[in-house]
Amino acid sequence: MNLKRLAIGSLSILLASSGLMAQKSSAILRGGVNFANISNANDGSTSDSKMLTSWQAGIIGDLALTEFLAIQPGLLYSSKGVKTEASSGGLNQKLTFNPQYIEVPVNLVFKTPTGNAKFFVGAGPYAAIGVAGKFKGEGVFDFSNKIEYSDDDPLTAEEEGAGAFRVKRFDYGLNGLIGIEASSVVITANYGLGLAKIQSGTDNNDNDNNKHRVFSLTLGFRL
Repeated sequence: MNLKRLAIGSLSILLASSGLMAQKSSAILRGGVNFANISNANDGSTSDSKMLTSWQAGIIGDLALTEFLAIQPGLLYSSKGVKTEASSGGLNQKLTFNPQYIEVPVNLVFKTPTGNAKFFVGAGPYAAIGVAGKFKGEGVFDFSNKIEYSDDDPLTAEEEGAGAFRVKRFDYGLNGLIGIEASSVVITANYGLGLAKIQSGTDNNDNDNNKHRVFSLTLGFRL
C-alpha cells in the first residue's frame, strides 16, 4: 500500500511539474536588423567600413527547463554579407554581396529568476542553408546577379558542385546573446560567429578569412 501511495504521489508531482513547464514554455515571434560582415584577416577580424546593414525575421521557442534556465531553438530567415566601395581617378565602384539563409539556432539561456523584467544571457550553435541572395555592382559597372550556391551534400566529405563563382550552401557557427524580457516583449543583442568558409571549394583551415560575422539587434513578441 505504501509503495502504491508513493508511486501515485510521484506521478502526481511529475504531472504537476510537466504542467508548470508547459505553462512557462512559449514561442517568440521576432525580427530585427543585422549588421553583417565577412572576416578578411587571418585572425578572423573584419573591416568596419565593409559592414552591410540587413535584416532577419523568424520564430524562437522558449522551452523552460527551470525558472532560470531555458533552451531556445529557432527558425530564422537571415540576410548576411558585406559591402565594399573603391574610388580611383574620379571613378567610383560599389559592390554588395548579400546571401540569405534559413538558419536554425539552438541556444541555452540563463535568466534572472525574479522580477517582472528578466535579464538573460546565452550561447549555442547554429546551422544555416543558403536559399537566395544577390551580388550587385553600382558605379563604373552596374549589374545585379543572383548568388549561385554549390550542390553541397553535408553528409559527404567533398563539396559537390563547387565552382569559382559559387558560394558554399551550408554555413554553421556559434551564437552569443544577451537581452531583457518582459511578459510579452523580448529585446535581444546577438553575435553570430561563422565557422564555415563562404567561398566554394575552400576547406583550408590555415586562416579564418571569408567567414560570416553578424551582430544583430532584435525585438520579439511572445505568442
